[in-house]
This record gives sequence, structure tokens and C-alpha cells, in this order.
Amino acid sequence: MRKASESVSTEQRERVAAAVSAAEQNSVCEIVPVVATASGRYDRAEDIVGLWCAMLGATAIFLTLPGSADFGHWGGLTVWAQVLLLFATMAVCFLIGAVLADRFHGLRLLFTARQQMQEEVNLRARELFFDRRVHHTDGASGLLIFVSLHERMAVVLGDRSVVEKLGEEFPKELCDRLTAALRKVDISTAICDTINHAAPSLASALPRTEGDVNELPDALVLLD
Repeated sequence: MRKASESVSTEQRERVAAAVSAAEQNSVCEIVPVVATASGRYDRAEDIVGLWCAMLGATAIFLTLPGSADFGHWGGLTVWAQVLLLFATMAVCFLIGAVLADRFHGLRLLFTARQQMQEEVNLRARELFFDRRVHHTDGASGLLIFVSLHERMAVVLGDRSVVEKLGEEFPKELCDRLTAALRKVDISTAICDTINHAAPSLASALPRTEGDVNELPDALVLLD
């Protein structure tokens, strides 16, 4: 899977930064767009794929080397050799399955519950909400726009002033718009569209004041 830094070109990053800057010209809102490669490690999915491969490997051993009826021999192997061959095959197949799940994100998606991915994305978004200081602006007017590539999910979080002035549904509406756009256009275009759509509402509810300071960088944050 392509990393976040590989999925957005320099030109696209500049377009997002320009959209943030333009929106903040008329509002005290601090907009922080973030694109992450993934929100969770999903080790369980790798274990599940490895287990399936181990089972397939064990089945292949039984089908390829059928046991003989006399003296406990199996294709000329002793009982202990059979056991060692079986365990070795299962171990190797498990490792192969885990590596494949690690390399190909489609396998992890297939064996990861959507609810788990949503929980991981929401948790990561809330961590970034604090780590990136979106929650620490003077006017409590931060807005986080978060896209997680592996899960193909997005989250929009607004700080206290944004929610008080525009309602709890405002971030959700932006998130729905962002998610719909991501299905049709590239990441930067979807984020710019979301920012441009939010700008008039932010300017009306949270207008820029004299002496307003740009507290957070007007840049797209990429997390590999």
C-alpha cells in the first residue's frame, strides 16, 4: 500500500495549504488537515491469515503424504518425523500468511471487522486532535480534517467554539461530504472541497478579529 507521503504530490500539498490559508483569512478557526497511511496495526488480521495458511499447509501435508496402514509409518517417515514435518509446515505457512497480510493491505481489510477499523480511526483522530494542538487554540476554534488511507475512512472533529456556533452536526456533515468526495476524486481535491465548503459557515459563525494570530501551520500533515 502506498504511504501517505507517496499519495499526495507536492503540488497537491500546496493546493491544500492554499485552501486552509484562504479559509482562515476570514475566520479565527484553525483548520488542520491530516492524511495518515493507517490508523491501526491490525495484528489480529495477520494472525488470522497466518492461521488459515497454516491449516492449508497441514491439509496439503496429509493429502500429499498419506499415512500407511502398517507399523505407524507415513510415506516412509517415522511418527516423530511426521509430527516434526507437520509442525514445521504449519509454522512456515503461518509466517508466510502473516507476511502476506502485512504486505498486502487488501488481505488485512478482508480479515478486519469494519467496526474495529472505525474505532481505530476515531481513536487516532482524537489523539491527533490533542497532539497537533487543534484542541489548544486560544478561542477553542480548531477543526481537524482526518483521512486514513488503509481503512478508507475519514473523521472531522471540531473544538468547542465550532460545535457551539455551528452545531454538533456541522463536523458530521463535513465528514459525509469528505467521504463522498474521496470516492470520486483524489485526496487533495476532496480535502480542498471540504475546506472550501466549510469556509463561508466558519467566516459567518467565527469571523476573524483584529489581532488574530495564526496559531497552527497552514499545511497538510502527512503521517506515514
